[in-house]
Amino acid sequence: MPKRSWAEPFKIKMVEPLRMTTRAEREKALIEAGFNTFLLRSDDVYIDLLTDSGTSAMSDSQWAGMMLGDEAYAGSRNFFNLEAAVQKYYGYKHLVPTHQGRGAEHLLSTILIKPGDVVPGNMYFTTTRAHQERAGGTFVDIIIDEAHDPSSLHPFKGNVDLGKLEAIIAKAGAKKIPYVSIAATVNMAGGQPISMANLRAVRELTKRHGIRLFLDATRAMENAWFIKQRETGYADKTLAEILLETCSYSDGCTMSGKKDLLVNIGGFLALNDWDIFEEARNLVVLFEGLHTYGGLAGRDLEAMARGIVEAVQEDHMRARIGQVEYVGDHLKALGIPIVLPIGGHAVFLDAKQFFPQLDQLQFPAQTLAAELYLDSGIRSMERGIVSAGRDKNGEHHRPKLELVRLTFPRRVYTQAHCDVTIESVQAVWENRKTVRGLEMIYEPKHLRFFQARFKRL
Repeated sequence: MPKRSWAEPFKIKMVEPLRMTTRAEREKALIEAGFNTFLLRSDDVYIDLLTDSGTSAMSDSQWAGMMLGDEAYAGSRNFFNLEAAVQKYYGYKHLVPTHQGRGAEHLLSTILIKPGDVVPGNMYFTTTRAHQERAGGTFVDIIIDEAHDPSSLHPFKGNVDLGKLEAIIAKAGAKKIPYVSIAATVNMAGGQPISMANLRAVRELTKRHGIRLFLDATRAMENAWFIKQRETGYADKTLAEILLETCSYSDGCTMSGKKDLLVNIGGFLALNDWDIFEEARNLVVLFEGLHTYGGLAGRDLEAMARGIVEAVQEDHMRARIGQVEYVGDHLKALGIPIVLPIGGHAVFLDAKQFFPQLDQLQFPAQTLAAELYLDSGIRSMERGIVSAGRDKNGEHHRPKLELVRLTFPRRVYTQAHCDVTIESVQAVWENRKTVRGLEMIYEPKHLRFFQARFKRL
């Protein structure tokens, strides 16, 4: 029987008008933004696929919860609602709310990392590595080699290479490794999942050496969907059951609620160890706010608590992943180079194959994001050498993957928007041989991809 179509498990109650622009207007906006899509005004963007962070549409239940916000400075009832939801669905004992995921990364890195430490992880993420390095640590990539190959069809390209991890432990010593950092899914690899079997094996290995394991659970619900679809023994388990097992193999997690949990702002650090929790609960007062609000309004805590319940529903995740697969499958059928298998939150275009005439220091992914905006007003983002930044010696990190991310906010765009996106990517692909690269003319010190500026060569 052929694969049946799916439809969004919701109906639209409210709309936000979008502005169409001319190519001349987009050219002007792009030059003013220094060819950096982060610096474009949202009013100049037609379809915004820059990120799925804080850009999703909340449900009527979440909006109703916003009206029940208890804005008490201390002891808000919404904090306890969120704490109960985290304990039920993630299984961690203690909760420290933060304004977003990087607030949690800051707390964890500050508490556990000392100068000279080594932090192994299954591929870097920009803010995670920045906080680890700022605390004096050194990130070491232990992801399987297939993750660096966009054409590899490995179903779990987020897996850890256990041999690499063993080698790092042998070289650095367990005492110099404050924790192993595991992302589920792995954003920079193309939204690729880690398998339960691999995560369990990593946990067993770290436990033998007395090393903690912390999860970046930002998209762990999407990871659970892939486990359910691809891993033997999980087809009949619910997403909630898979999520709970995933978290059981870690000592805690950092969380950006702006992704899986369908909110515009919010995150948390969840922990099992009382001593680490006690220190985090104390430090959060310095950096975020009191430990029962963590830089958030009570209404935001409530929306996040309700988002947890909604996000583990299978009809929601089927539509969420299905939309990304729809775009990816069509681009693949057109022969356009993308990262395979298609990831959970985005379709990743392979900019090296778009522009083989460009050296990596001519910023092919940054160029592709600019060309896509110029063609149609679609905003995407670079995930290549610009995002990778520089090492401690000032040299460019040169990642093997030079990608452009088409990131789909949850419950925001329709299939027609997807079709417009596909057609625009195809148009850029057909004109790829005429494209010139970029030169970086301004480079900020930290996380340069947010604010760097470029000009055409």
